[in-house]
Amino acid sequence: MTDAPSSPLASAPAPLGSPRAHPGSGLVELSFAVEGMTCASCVGRVERVLSRVAGIEEVRVNLATERVDLLAEPSVSREILAPALEKAGYKLGEERGRRSASKGQPGRGQEADADRLRRKMAMAAVLSLPVFFLEMGGHAIPGFHAGVMRLLGHDLAFRLELVLTLGVVLGPGRDIVVHGYRTLFAAAPEMNSLVAVGTTAALGYSVVATFWPELFATISRHVYYEAASVVLTLVLVGRYLEARAKGRASEAISRLANLAPQVAIVRRGEQWLEVPSIEVRPGEQVLMKPGQRFAVDGVVLEGESRVDESMLTGEPVPVAKSLHSKVNTGTINQGGTLVFRATEIGENTLLAQIARWVEDAQATKLPIQALIDRVTFVFVPMVLGIAALSFGVWMLVRPDLGLAFALMNALSVLVIACPCAMGLATPVSILVASGRGAELGLLFRQGSALEGLAKIRAIAFDKTGTLTWGHPELTDFHPQAEFSSEALLLWLGALETRSEHPIARALVRAAELEGKGLPAVSDFQAEVGLGVSGQVEGKTIRVGSPRYLRQHGVELAPAHQILESLNGGGKTALVMAVNGQLAATLAISDPIRPEAGAAIAELQAMGLHTAMISGDSRATAQAVAQRLGIGEVVAEVLPKGKMEAVRELKAKYGMVGFVGDGINDAPVLSAADVGIAMGTGTDIAVEAAQLVLMNGDLRSVPRAFRLSRAAHKNIRQNLFWAFGYNVLLIPVAAGVLYPSHGLLLSPVFAALAMAVSSLFVVTNALRLRRFERFHLSSAASRVEDGARGASV
Repeated sequence: MTDAPSSPLASAPAPLGSPRAHPGSGLVELSFAVEGMTCASCVGRVERVLSRVAGIEEVRVNLATERVDLLAEPSVSREILAPALEKAGYKLGEERGRRSASKGQPGRGQEADADRLRRKMAMAAVLSLPVFFLEMGGHAIPGFHAGVMRLLGHDLAFRLELVLTLGVVLGPGRDIVVHGYRTLFAAAPEMNSLVAVGTTAALGYSVVATFWPELFATISRHVYYEAASVVLTLVLVGRYLEARAKGRASEAISRLANLAPQVAIVRRGEQWLEVPSIEVRPGEQVLMKPGQRFAVDGVVLEGESRVDESMLTGEPVPVAKSLHSKVNTGTINQGGTLVFRATEIGENTLLAQIARWVEDAQATKLPIQALIDRVTFVFVPMVLGIAALSFGVWMLVRPDLGLAFALMNALSVLVIACPCAMGLATPVSILVASGRGAELGLLFRQGSALEGLAKIRAIAFDKTGTLTWGHPELTDFHPQAEFSSEALLLWLGALETRSEHPIARALVRAAELEGKGLPAVSDFQAEVGLGVSGQVEGKTIRVGSPRYLRQHGVELAPAHQILESLNGGGKTALVMAVNGQLAATLAISDPIRPEAGAAIAELQAMGLHTAMISGDSRATAQAVAQRLGIGEVVAEVLPKGKMEAVRELKAKYGMVGFVGDGINDAPVLSAADVGIAMGTGTDIAVEAAQLVLMNGDLRSVPRAFRLSRAAHKNIRQNLFWAFGYNVLLIPVAAGVLYPSHGLLLSPVFAALAMAVSSLFVVTNALRLRRFERFHLSSAASRVEDGARGASV
């Protein structure tokens, strides 16, 4: 593992803001910001409006990211979409296309929204606090009310409160009120509608009580300016805190995207010039000094160094880089100076691809979110009905309490029932968890994988390249007593340099580890499927199968027990002879990854059934499975057979995940409920998977399960709070407890409870940012240095 994971880009993405083709359908993918969405009802409304636009095949709206993704015909444009949304009360924002890691812009929109809301919140607070103290100060400060009346009098005090409240309603709160009535008149009421109706009802009642008090009975001659102004202020406070929290949820990807340097040192002619990184052209030579970040992806041409790739893979151990090693944008050169050839720049870099993957995952709507959207579609009209019913019941049952009493209960119902928390419960958890996963090298290409992993009951692994390294190596070498191990390895390596067989390359690599030059070979001969022979330093060397050596009269009895042991372990056993005499017994196999056993054991401890599905021989597959403690093995199957094996596992255990790395794993990765690809595998496998393990470390598989389960638990907590909050407090706001306990919930406290509810959901989701980082063991550190662990 000396190289970085190869870039999983299967094709170059479209430039930022451009439609991206959807292969094989003639459709394009579009992505826009949508302004004005505040709750789950807004999500449903935007989806319904856009789905009715001709040429749009699929709509996905995400409240947490304030984004809409469309699958549409090429004829669909901004000019068509904007009027449809504006009619429904929303505004089409900037076209997002696919986010660019090289531009360093992610999160800027959320920062601007938070700043704008902060200014509105501050202005509303300055205007509403005097109103609040004028009306409520008497409850906390003895003599305060009497002093105000002596100083200002009722009329002037009420008129001053009116002016300040109008400042809130027509100033910072104007967008809420206007948007609320716009969607109400469009027959699609949502959270803003509840607040708008409630605050304007309180304001209207107070205006009448201020200028025409004779229209009310004495008991009803109250004003509720503080309810209208403070409710709007608290709504703005809640939105500001929510915007800040959502910005923090996106910080992981923002930090990742901002790691791309803005300049690079490029060879132009005979000179090295510092140029903007976006002007680097593929094929150009780039100079990389120690301590700098790579500005583009490339392949090393000169020099040796170690590179910190933790921002891509989550692994803290620097990776050795030398000739032909791949390097990636944003990683840090920690050692020597390198010269590399640029291969991918800007939107095509692995860093940009990661940002797009995570953004796509964050925009994914889970099945449970679709249910929430359907519930909130009827929730707001239902709340309007409950508020009206509350008003009517109190006017009929207790007319002695007056119009103001009934009105305040109805207003409390409208304010407290805001479905913001329900709309944020799922997407904000996905937003945080997928961002945290990206920091740890777990790239969820689809948000549904986060939910799906938590439901997986069985996990199957490919063998070659997944549980093993994927290439043969010399794993056993048993020389006879009368021979030198070092000399035998040099003779063996020299002979095998003349062969093109994959096993020969493994033997040559083992010989080269001795650090000495290999001697010359003459009279080389190869017998296909049996072995090779030749003259090395005046000696006749033969290497091959036991059958081959016996054919040439070599006595193998001394190696009988060793050969039986090697064959029983699923290895390829070979024998070496020098001048017709048995010299060594050796074995070639595909070594098991050193972390594989720990990963399998942890998955089993988590209650998952583990299996292996391999195209290799049954003996070899069984040997690997036995070493790793995997009880169920399917061997000697083609890609179609792997898919059938996954279907059988589904029938037996339920939802199944599959981990693979090769081209032949692509079909089964797609067929599994959750496909997991090794980031060091082929591009085709990566494209077919829902989750990519960037570091290629199998211990990331149980880590992904732990993150998924944490996210799933977090979503359930959010939903329990969001629904429970409304179920419990709406009756209290309607005054159900007043006859028995004298308990009422004023609109001001209702607004505060509503803001706290949304803040609780977002803050609870932010706990996922502290999901425990996976630390490499010393064994994994040795892997980074090129060591090879357990063998088959």
